[in-house]
Amino acid sequence: MATSKEYKDFILEQLDLLDNVSCKAMMGEFLLYYNNILFGGIYDDRLLVKKVDTNKKYNMKEQTPYEGAKPMYLVDDIDNKELLQEIVIETCKGLESK
Repeated sequence: MATSKEYKDFILEQLDLLDNVSCKAMMGEFLLYYNNILFGGIYDDRLLVKKVDTNKKYNMKEQTPYEGAKPMYLVDDIDNKELLQEIVIETCKGLESK
């Protein structure tokens, strides 16, 4: 099942506290970038972020975006814009330090 345009638009609206978020379509799903850092994506109407040490503190559940992929963290609380902003920033901090 591919992600719906409505869900993608909703997630981008929820991320509007961040200035430099971009989204690229990829085989029916969407990759998400913040300041040109690939931090996660929207897969089957789920917001997933990469697993890094800096976002472990949010106790998110692991899920696989698609068969054969590395597990990522599922962001459950997509209604909380401030928390989303924090998770994205912390994820990108962890990715920059790799």
